[in-house]
Amino acid sequence: MEKLIVKTENLNFSYSSSKKDIENLNLRVPKASIYGFLGPNGAGKTTTIRLLLGLLRNHSGKVRLFGKSFTNNRINILNKVGALIENPSLYGHLTAIENLIIASNYRRNISKNRITETLDIVKLTHSKNKKVKEFSLGMKQRLGLAIALLGNPELLILDEPTNGLDPKGIIEIRQLIKELNSQYGTTVFISSHLLSEIERTCTHVGIIKNGKMLFQNKVEVLKRTQSENLELEIETNNNNHSMRIVKKLALSSTIIENNLISVIIKQKAMIPKLIDELRKNQIDIYQIKIKNNLEELFLSLTENNKI
Repeated sequence: MEKLIVKTENLNFSYSSSKKDIENLNLRVPKASIYGFLGPNGAGKTTTIRLLLGLLRNHSGKVRLFGKSFTNNRINILNKVGALIENPSLYGHLTAIENLIIASNYRRNISKNRITETLDIVKLTHSKNKKVKEFSLGMKQRLGLAIALLGNPELLILDEPTNGLDPKGIIEIRQLIKELNSQYGTTVFISSHLLSEIERTCTHVGIIKNGKMLFQNKVEVLKRTQSENLELEIETNNNNHSMRIVKKLALSSTIIENNLISVIIKQKAMIPKLIDELRKNQIDIYQIKIKNNLEELFLSLTENNKI
């Protein structure tokens, strides 16, 4: 049985009496996982994070971190948690290392060695004496991560960690998250609207809408349970001939936009057989894409579920 780092039981919260913003939410975040927390805008992701960190008080239900009640063990629990909520608060006129020294004063027993180590983890050692106002947005986000890591947390909570970053910055944050998880065993809880990043990064996923959980499990389970069939998009040099070959294989197909063929198959083992058959008939294949990715499954769940 998986050990849970985060567990909520029938968590409820409302900003007003007319609407429940979080309703009977049961989070299950396994130890050493990278948990992606997804939902449309206004679904309750940031509110949930604030409840987990004690920044809001839940109206009913329980929050347990590391197997302990947050209410009764708040200080001990927070000493094992690092958090980055959207954009970090940094002193632009100070250097990276000066920002870390100030942040370390708010935590217990942070050594100079640990400050140096966190700079190395987020790959900012070469810029430690550079003023933060000269940093790129990606560098600022990495420095915010370094501050969150000062206490060597067992749980790292990130709210939209790649928000506003360019592709290079997004890749850097993704790699950092994976390294923290694989090398240090850090459990990472990520709220994000970038579904492709969650798919590349996370082991587990929870999807909420209007404060209610729609799905929670491993990413691979979501892909397996949400679609019995796989939809392929294929671009060839002869779509009409390709469709006749597809029909001979007892598969259904249609021509869709951008001169692509949509083909429905039952299992991935059929893909090489289909490709071999097309190539035997001198058909050139320019691209092939499996469509049941996390983004499409997410849209299917949130748009079709009438909560």
